[in-house]
Amino acid sequence: MSELPNCPVCESPYTYEDGALLICPECAHEWSDSATAELEEERIFRDANGHPLQNGDTITVIKDLKVKGSSSVIKIGTKVKNIRLVEGDHDIDCKIDGFGAMKLKSEFVKKA
Repeated sequence: MSELPNCPVCESPYTYEDGALLICPECAHEWSDSATAELEEERIFRDANGHPLQNGDTITVIKDLKVKGSSSVIKIGTKVKNIRLVEGDHDIDCKIDGFGAMKLKSEFVKKA
């Protein structure tokens, strides 16, 4: 008998198979075994042009960005070096000269 994986939502060990699906009786979550493998893969972050981004890349801002809580603006064409990719709404942690630590969305940058 093969060992079934725990539920990815509630970590219950009582999962069972129903055809091609795996089902958790405690939280009623249904998933396929191939979906579990997809969840474990690392997320690929892409810039506005669809190029993959990696930690340490240099990027360029493609749109004037207002800084929340300030009257300053990050101008189009601003280069940002040594980015760090993080999960969340704002994908990129970085330091911008003249502004300091900042979080950016990957849709407003392109790889330099």
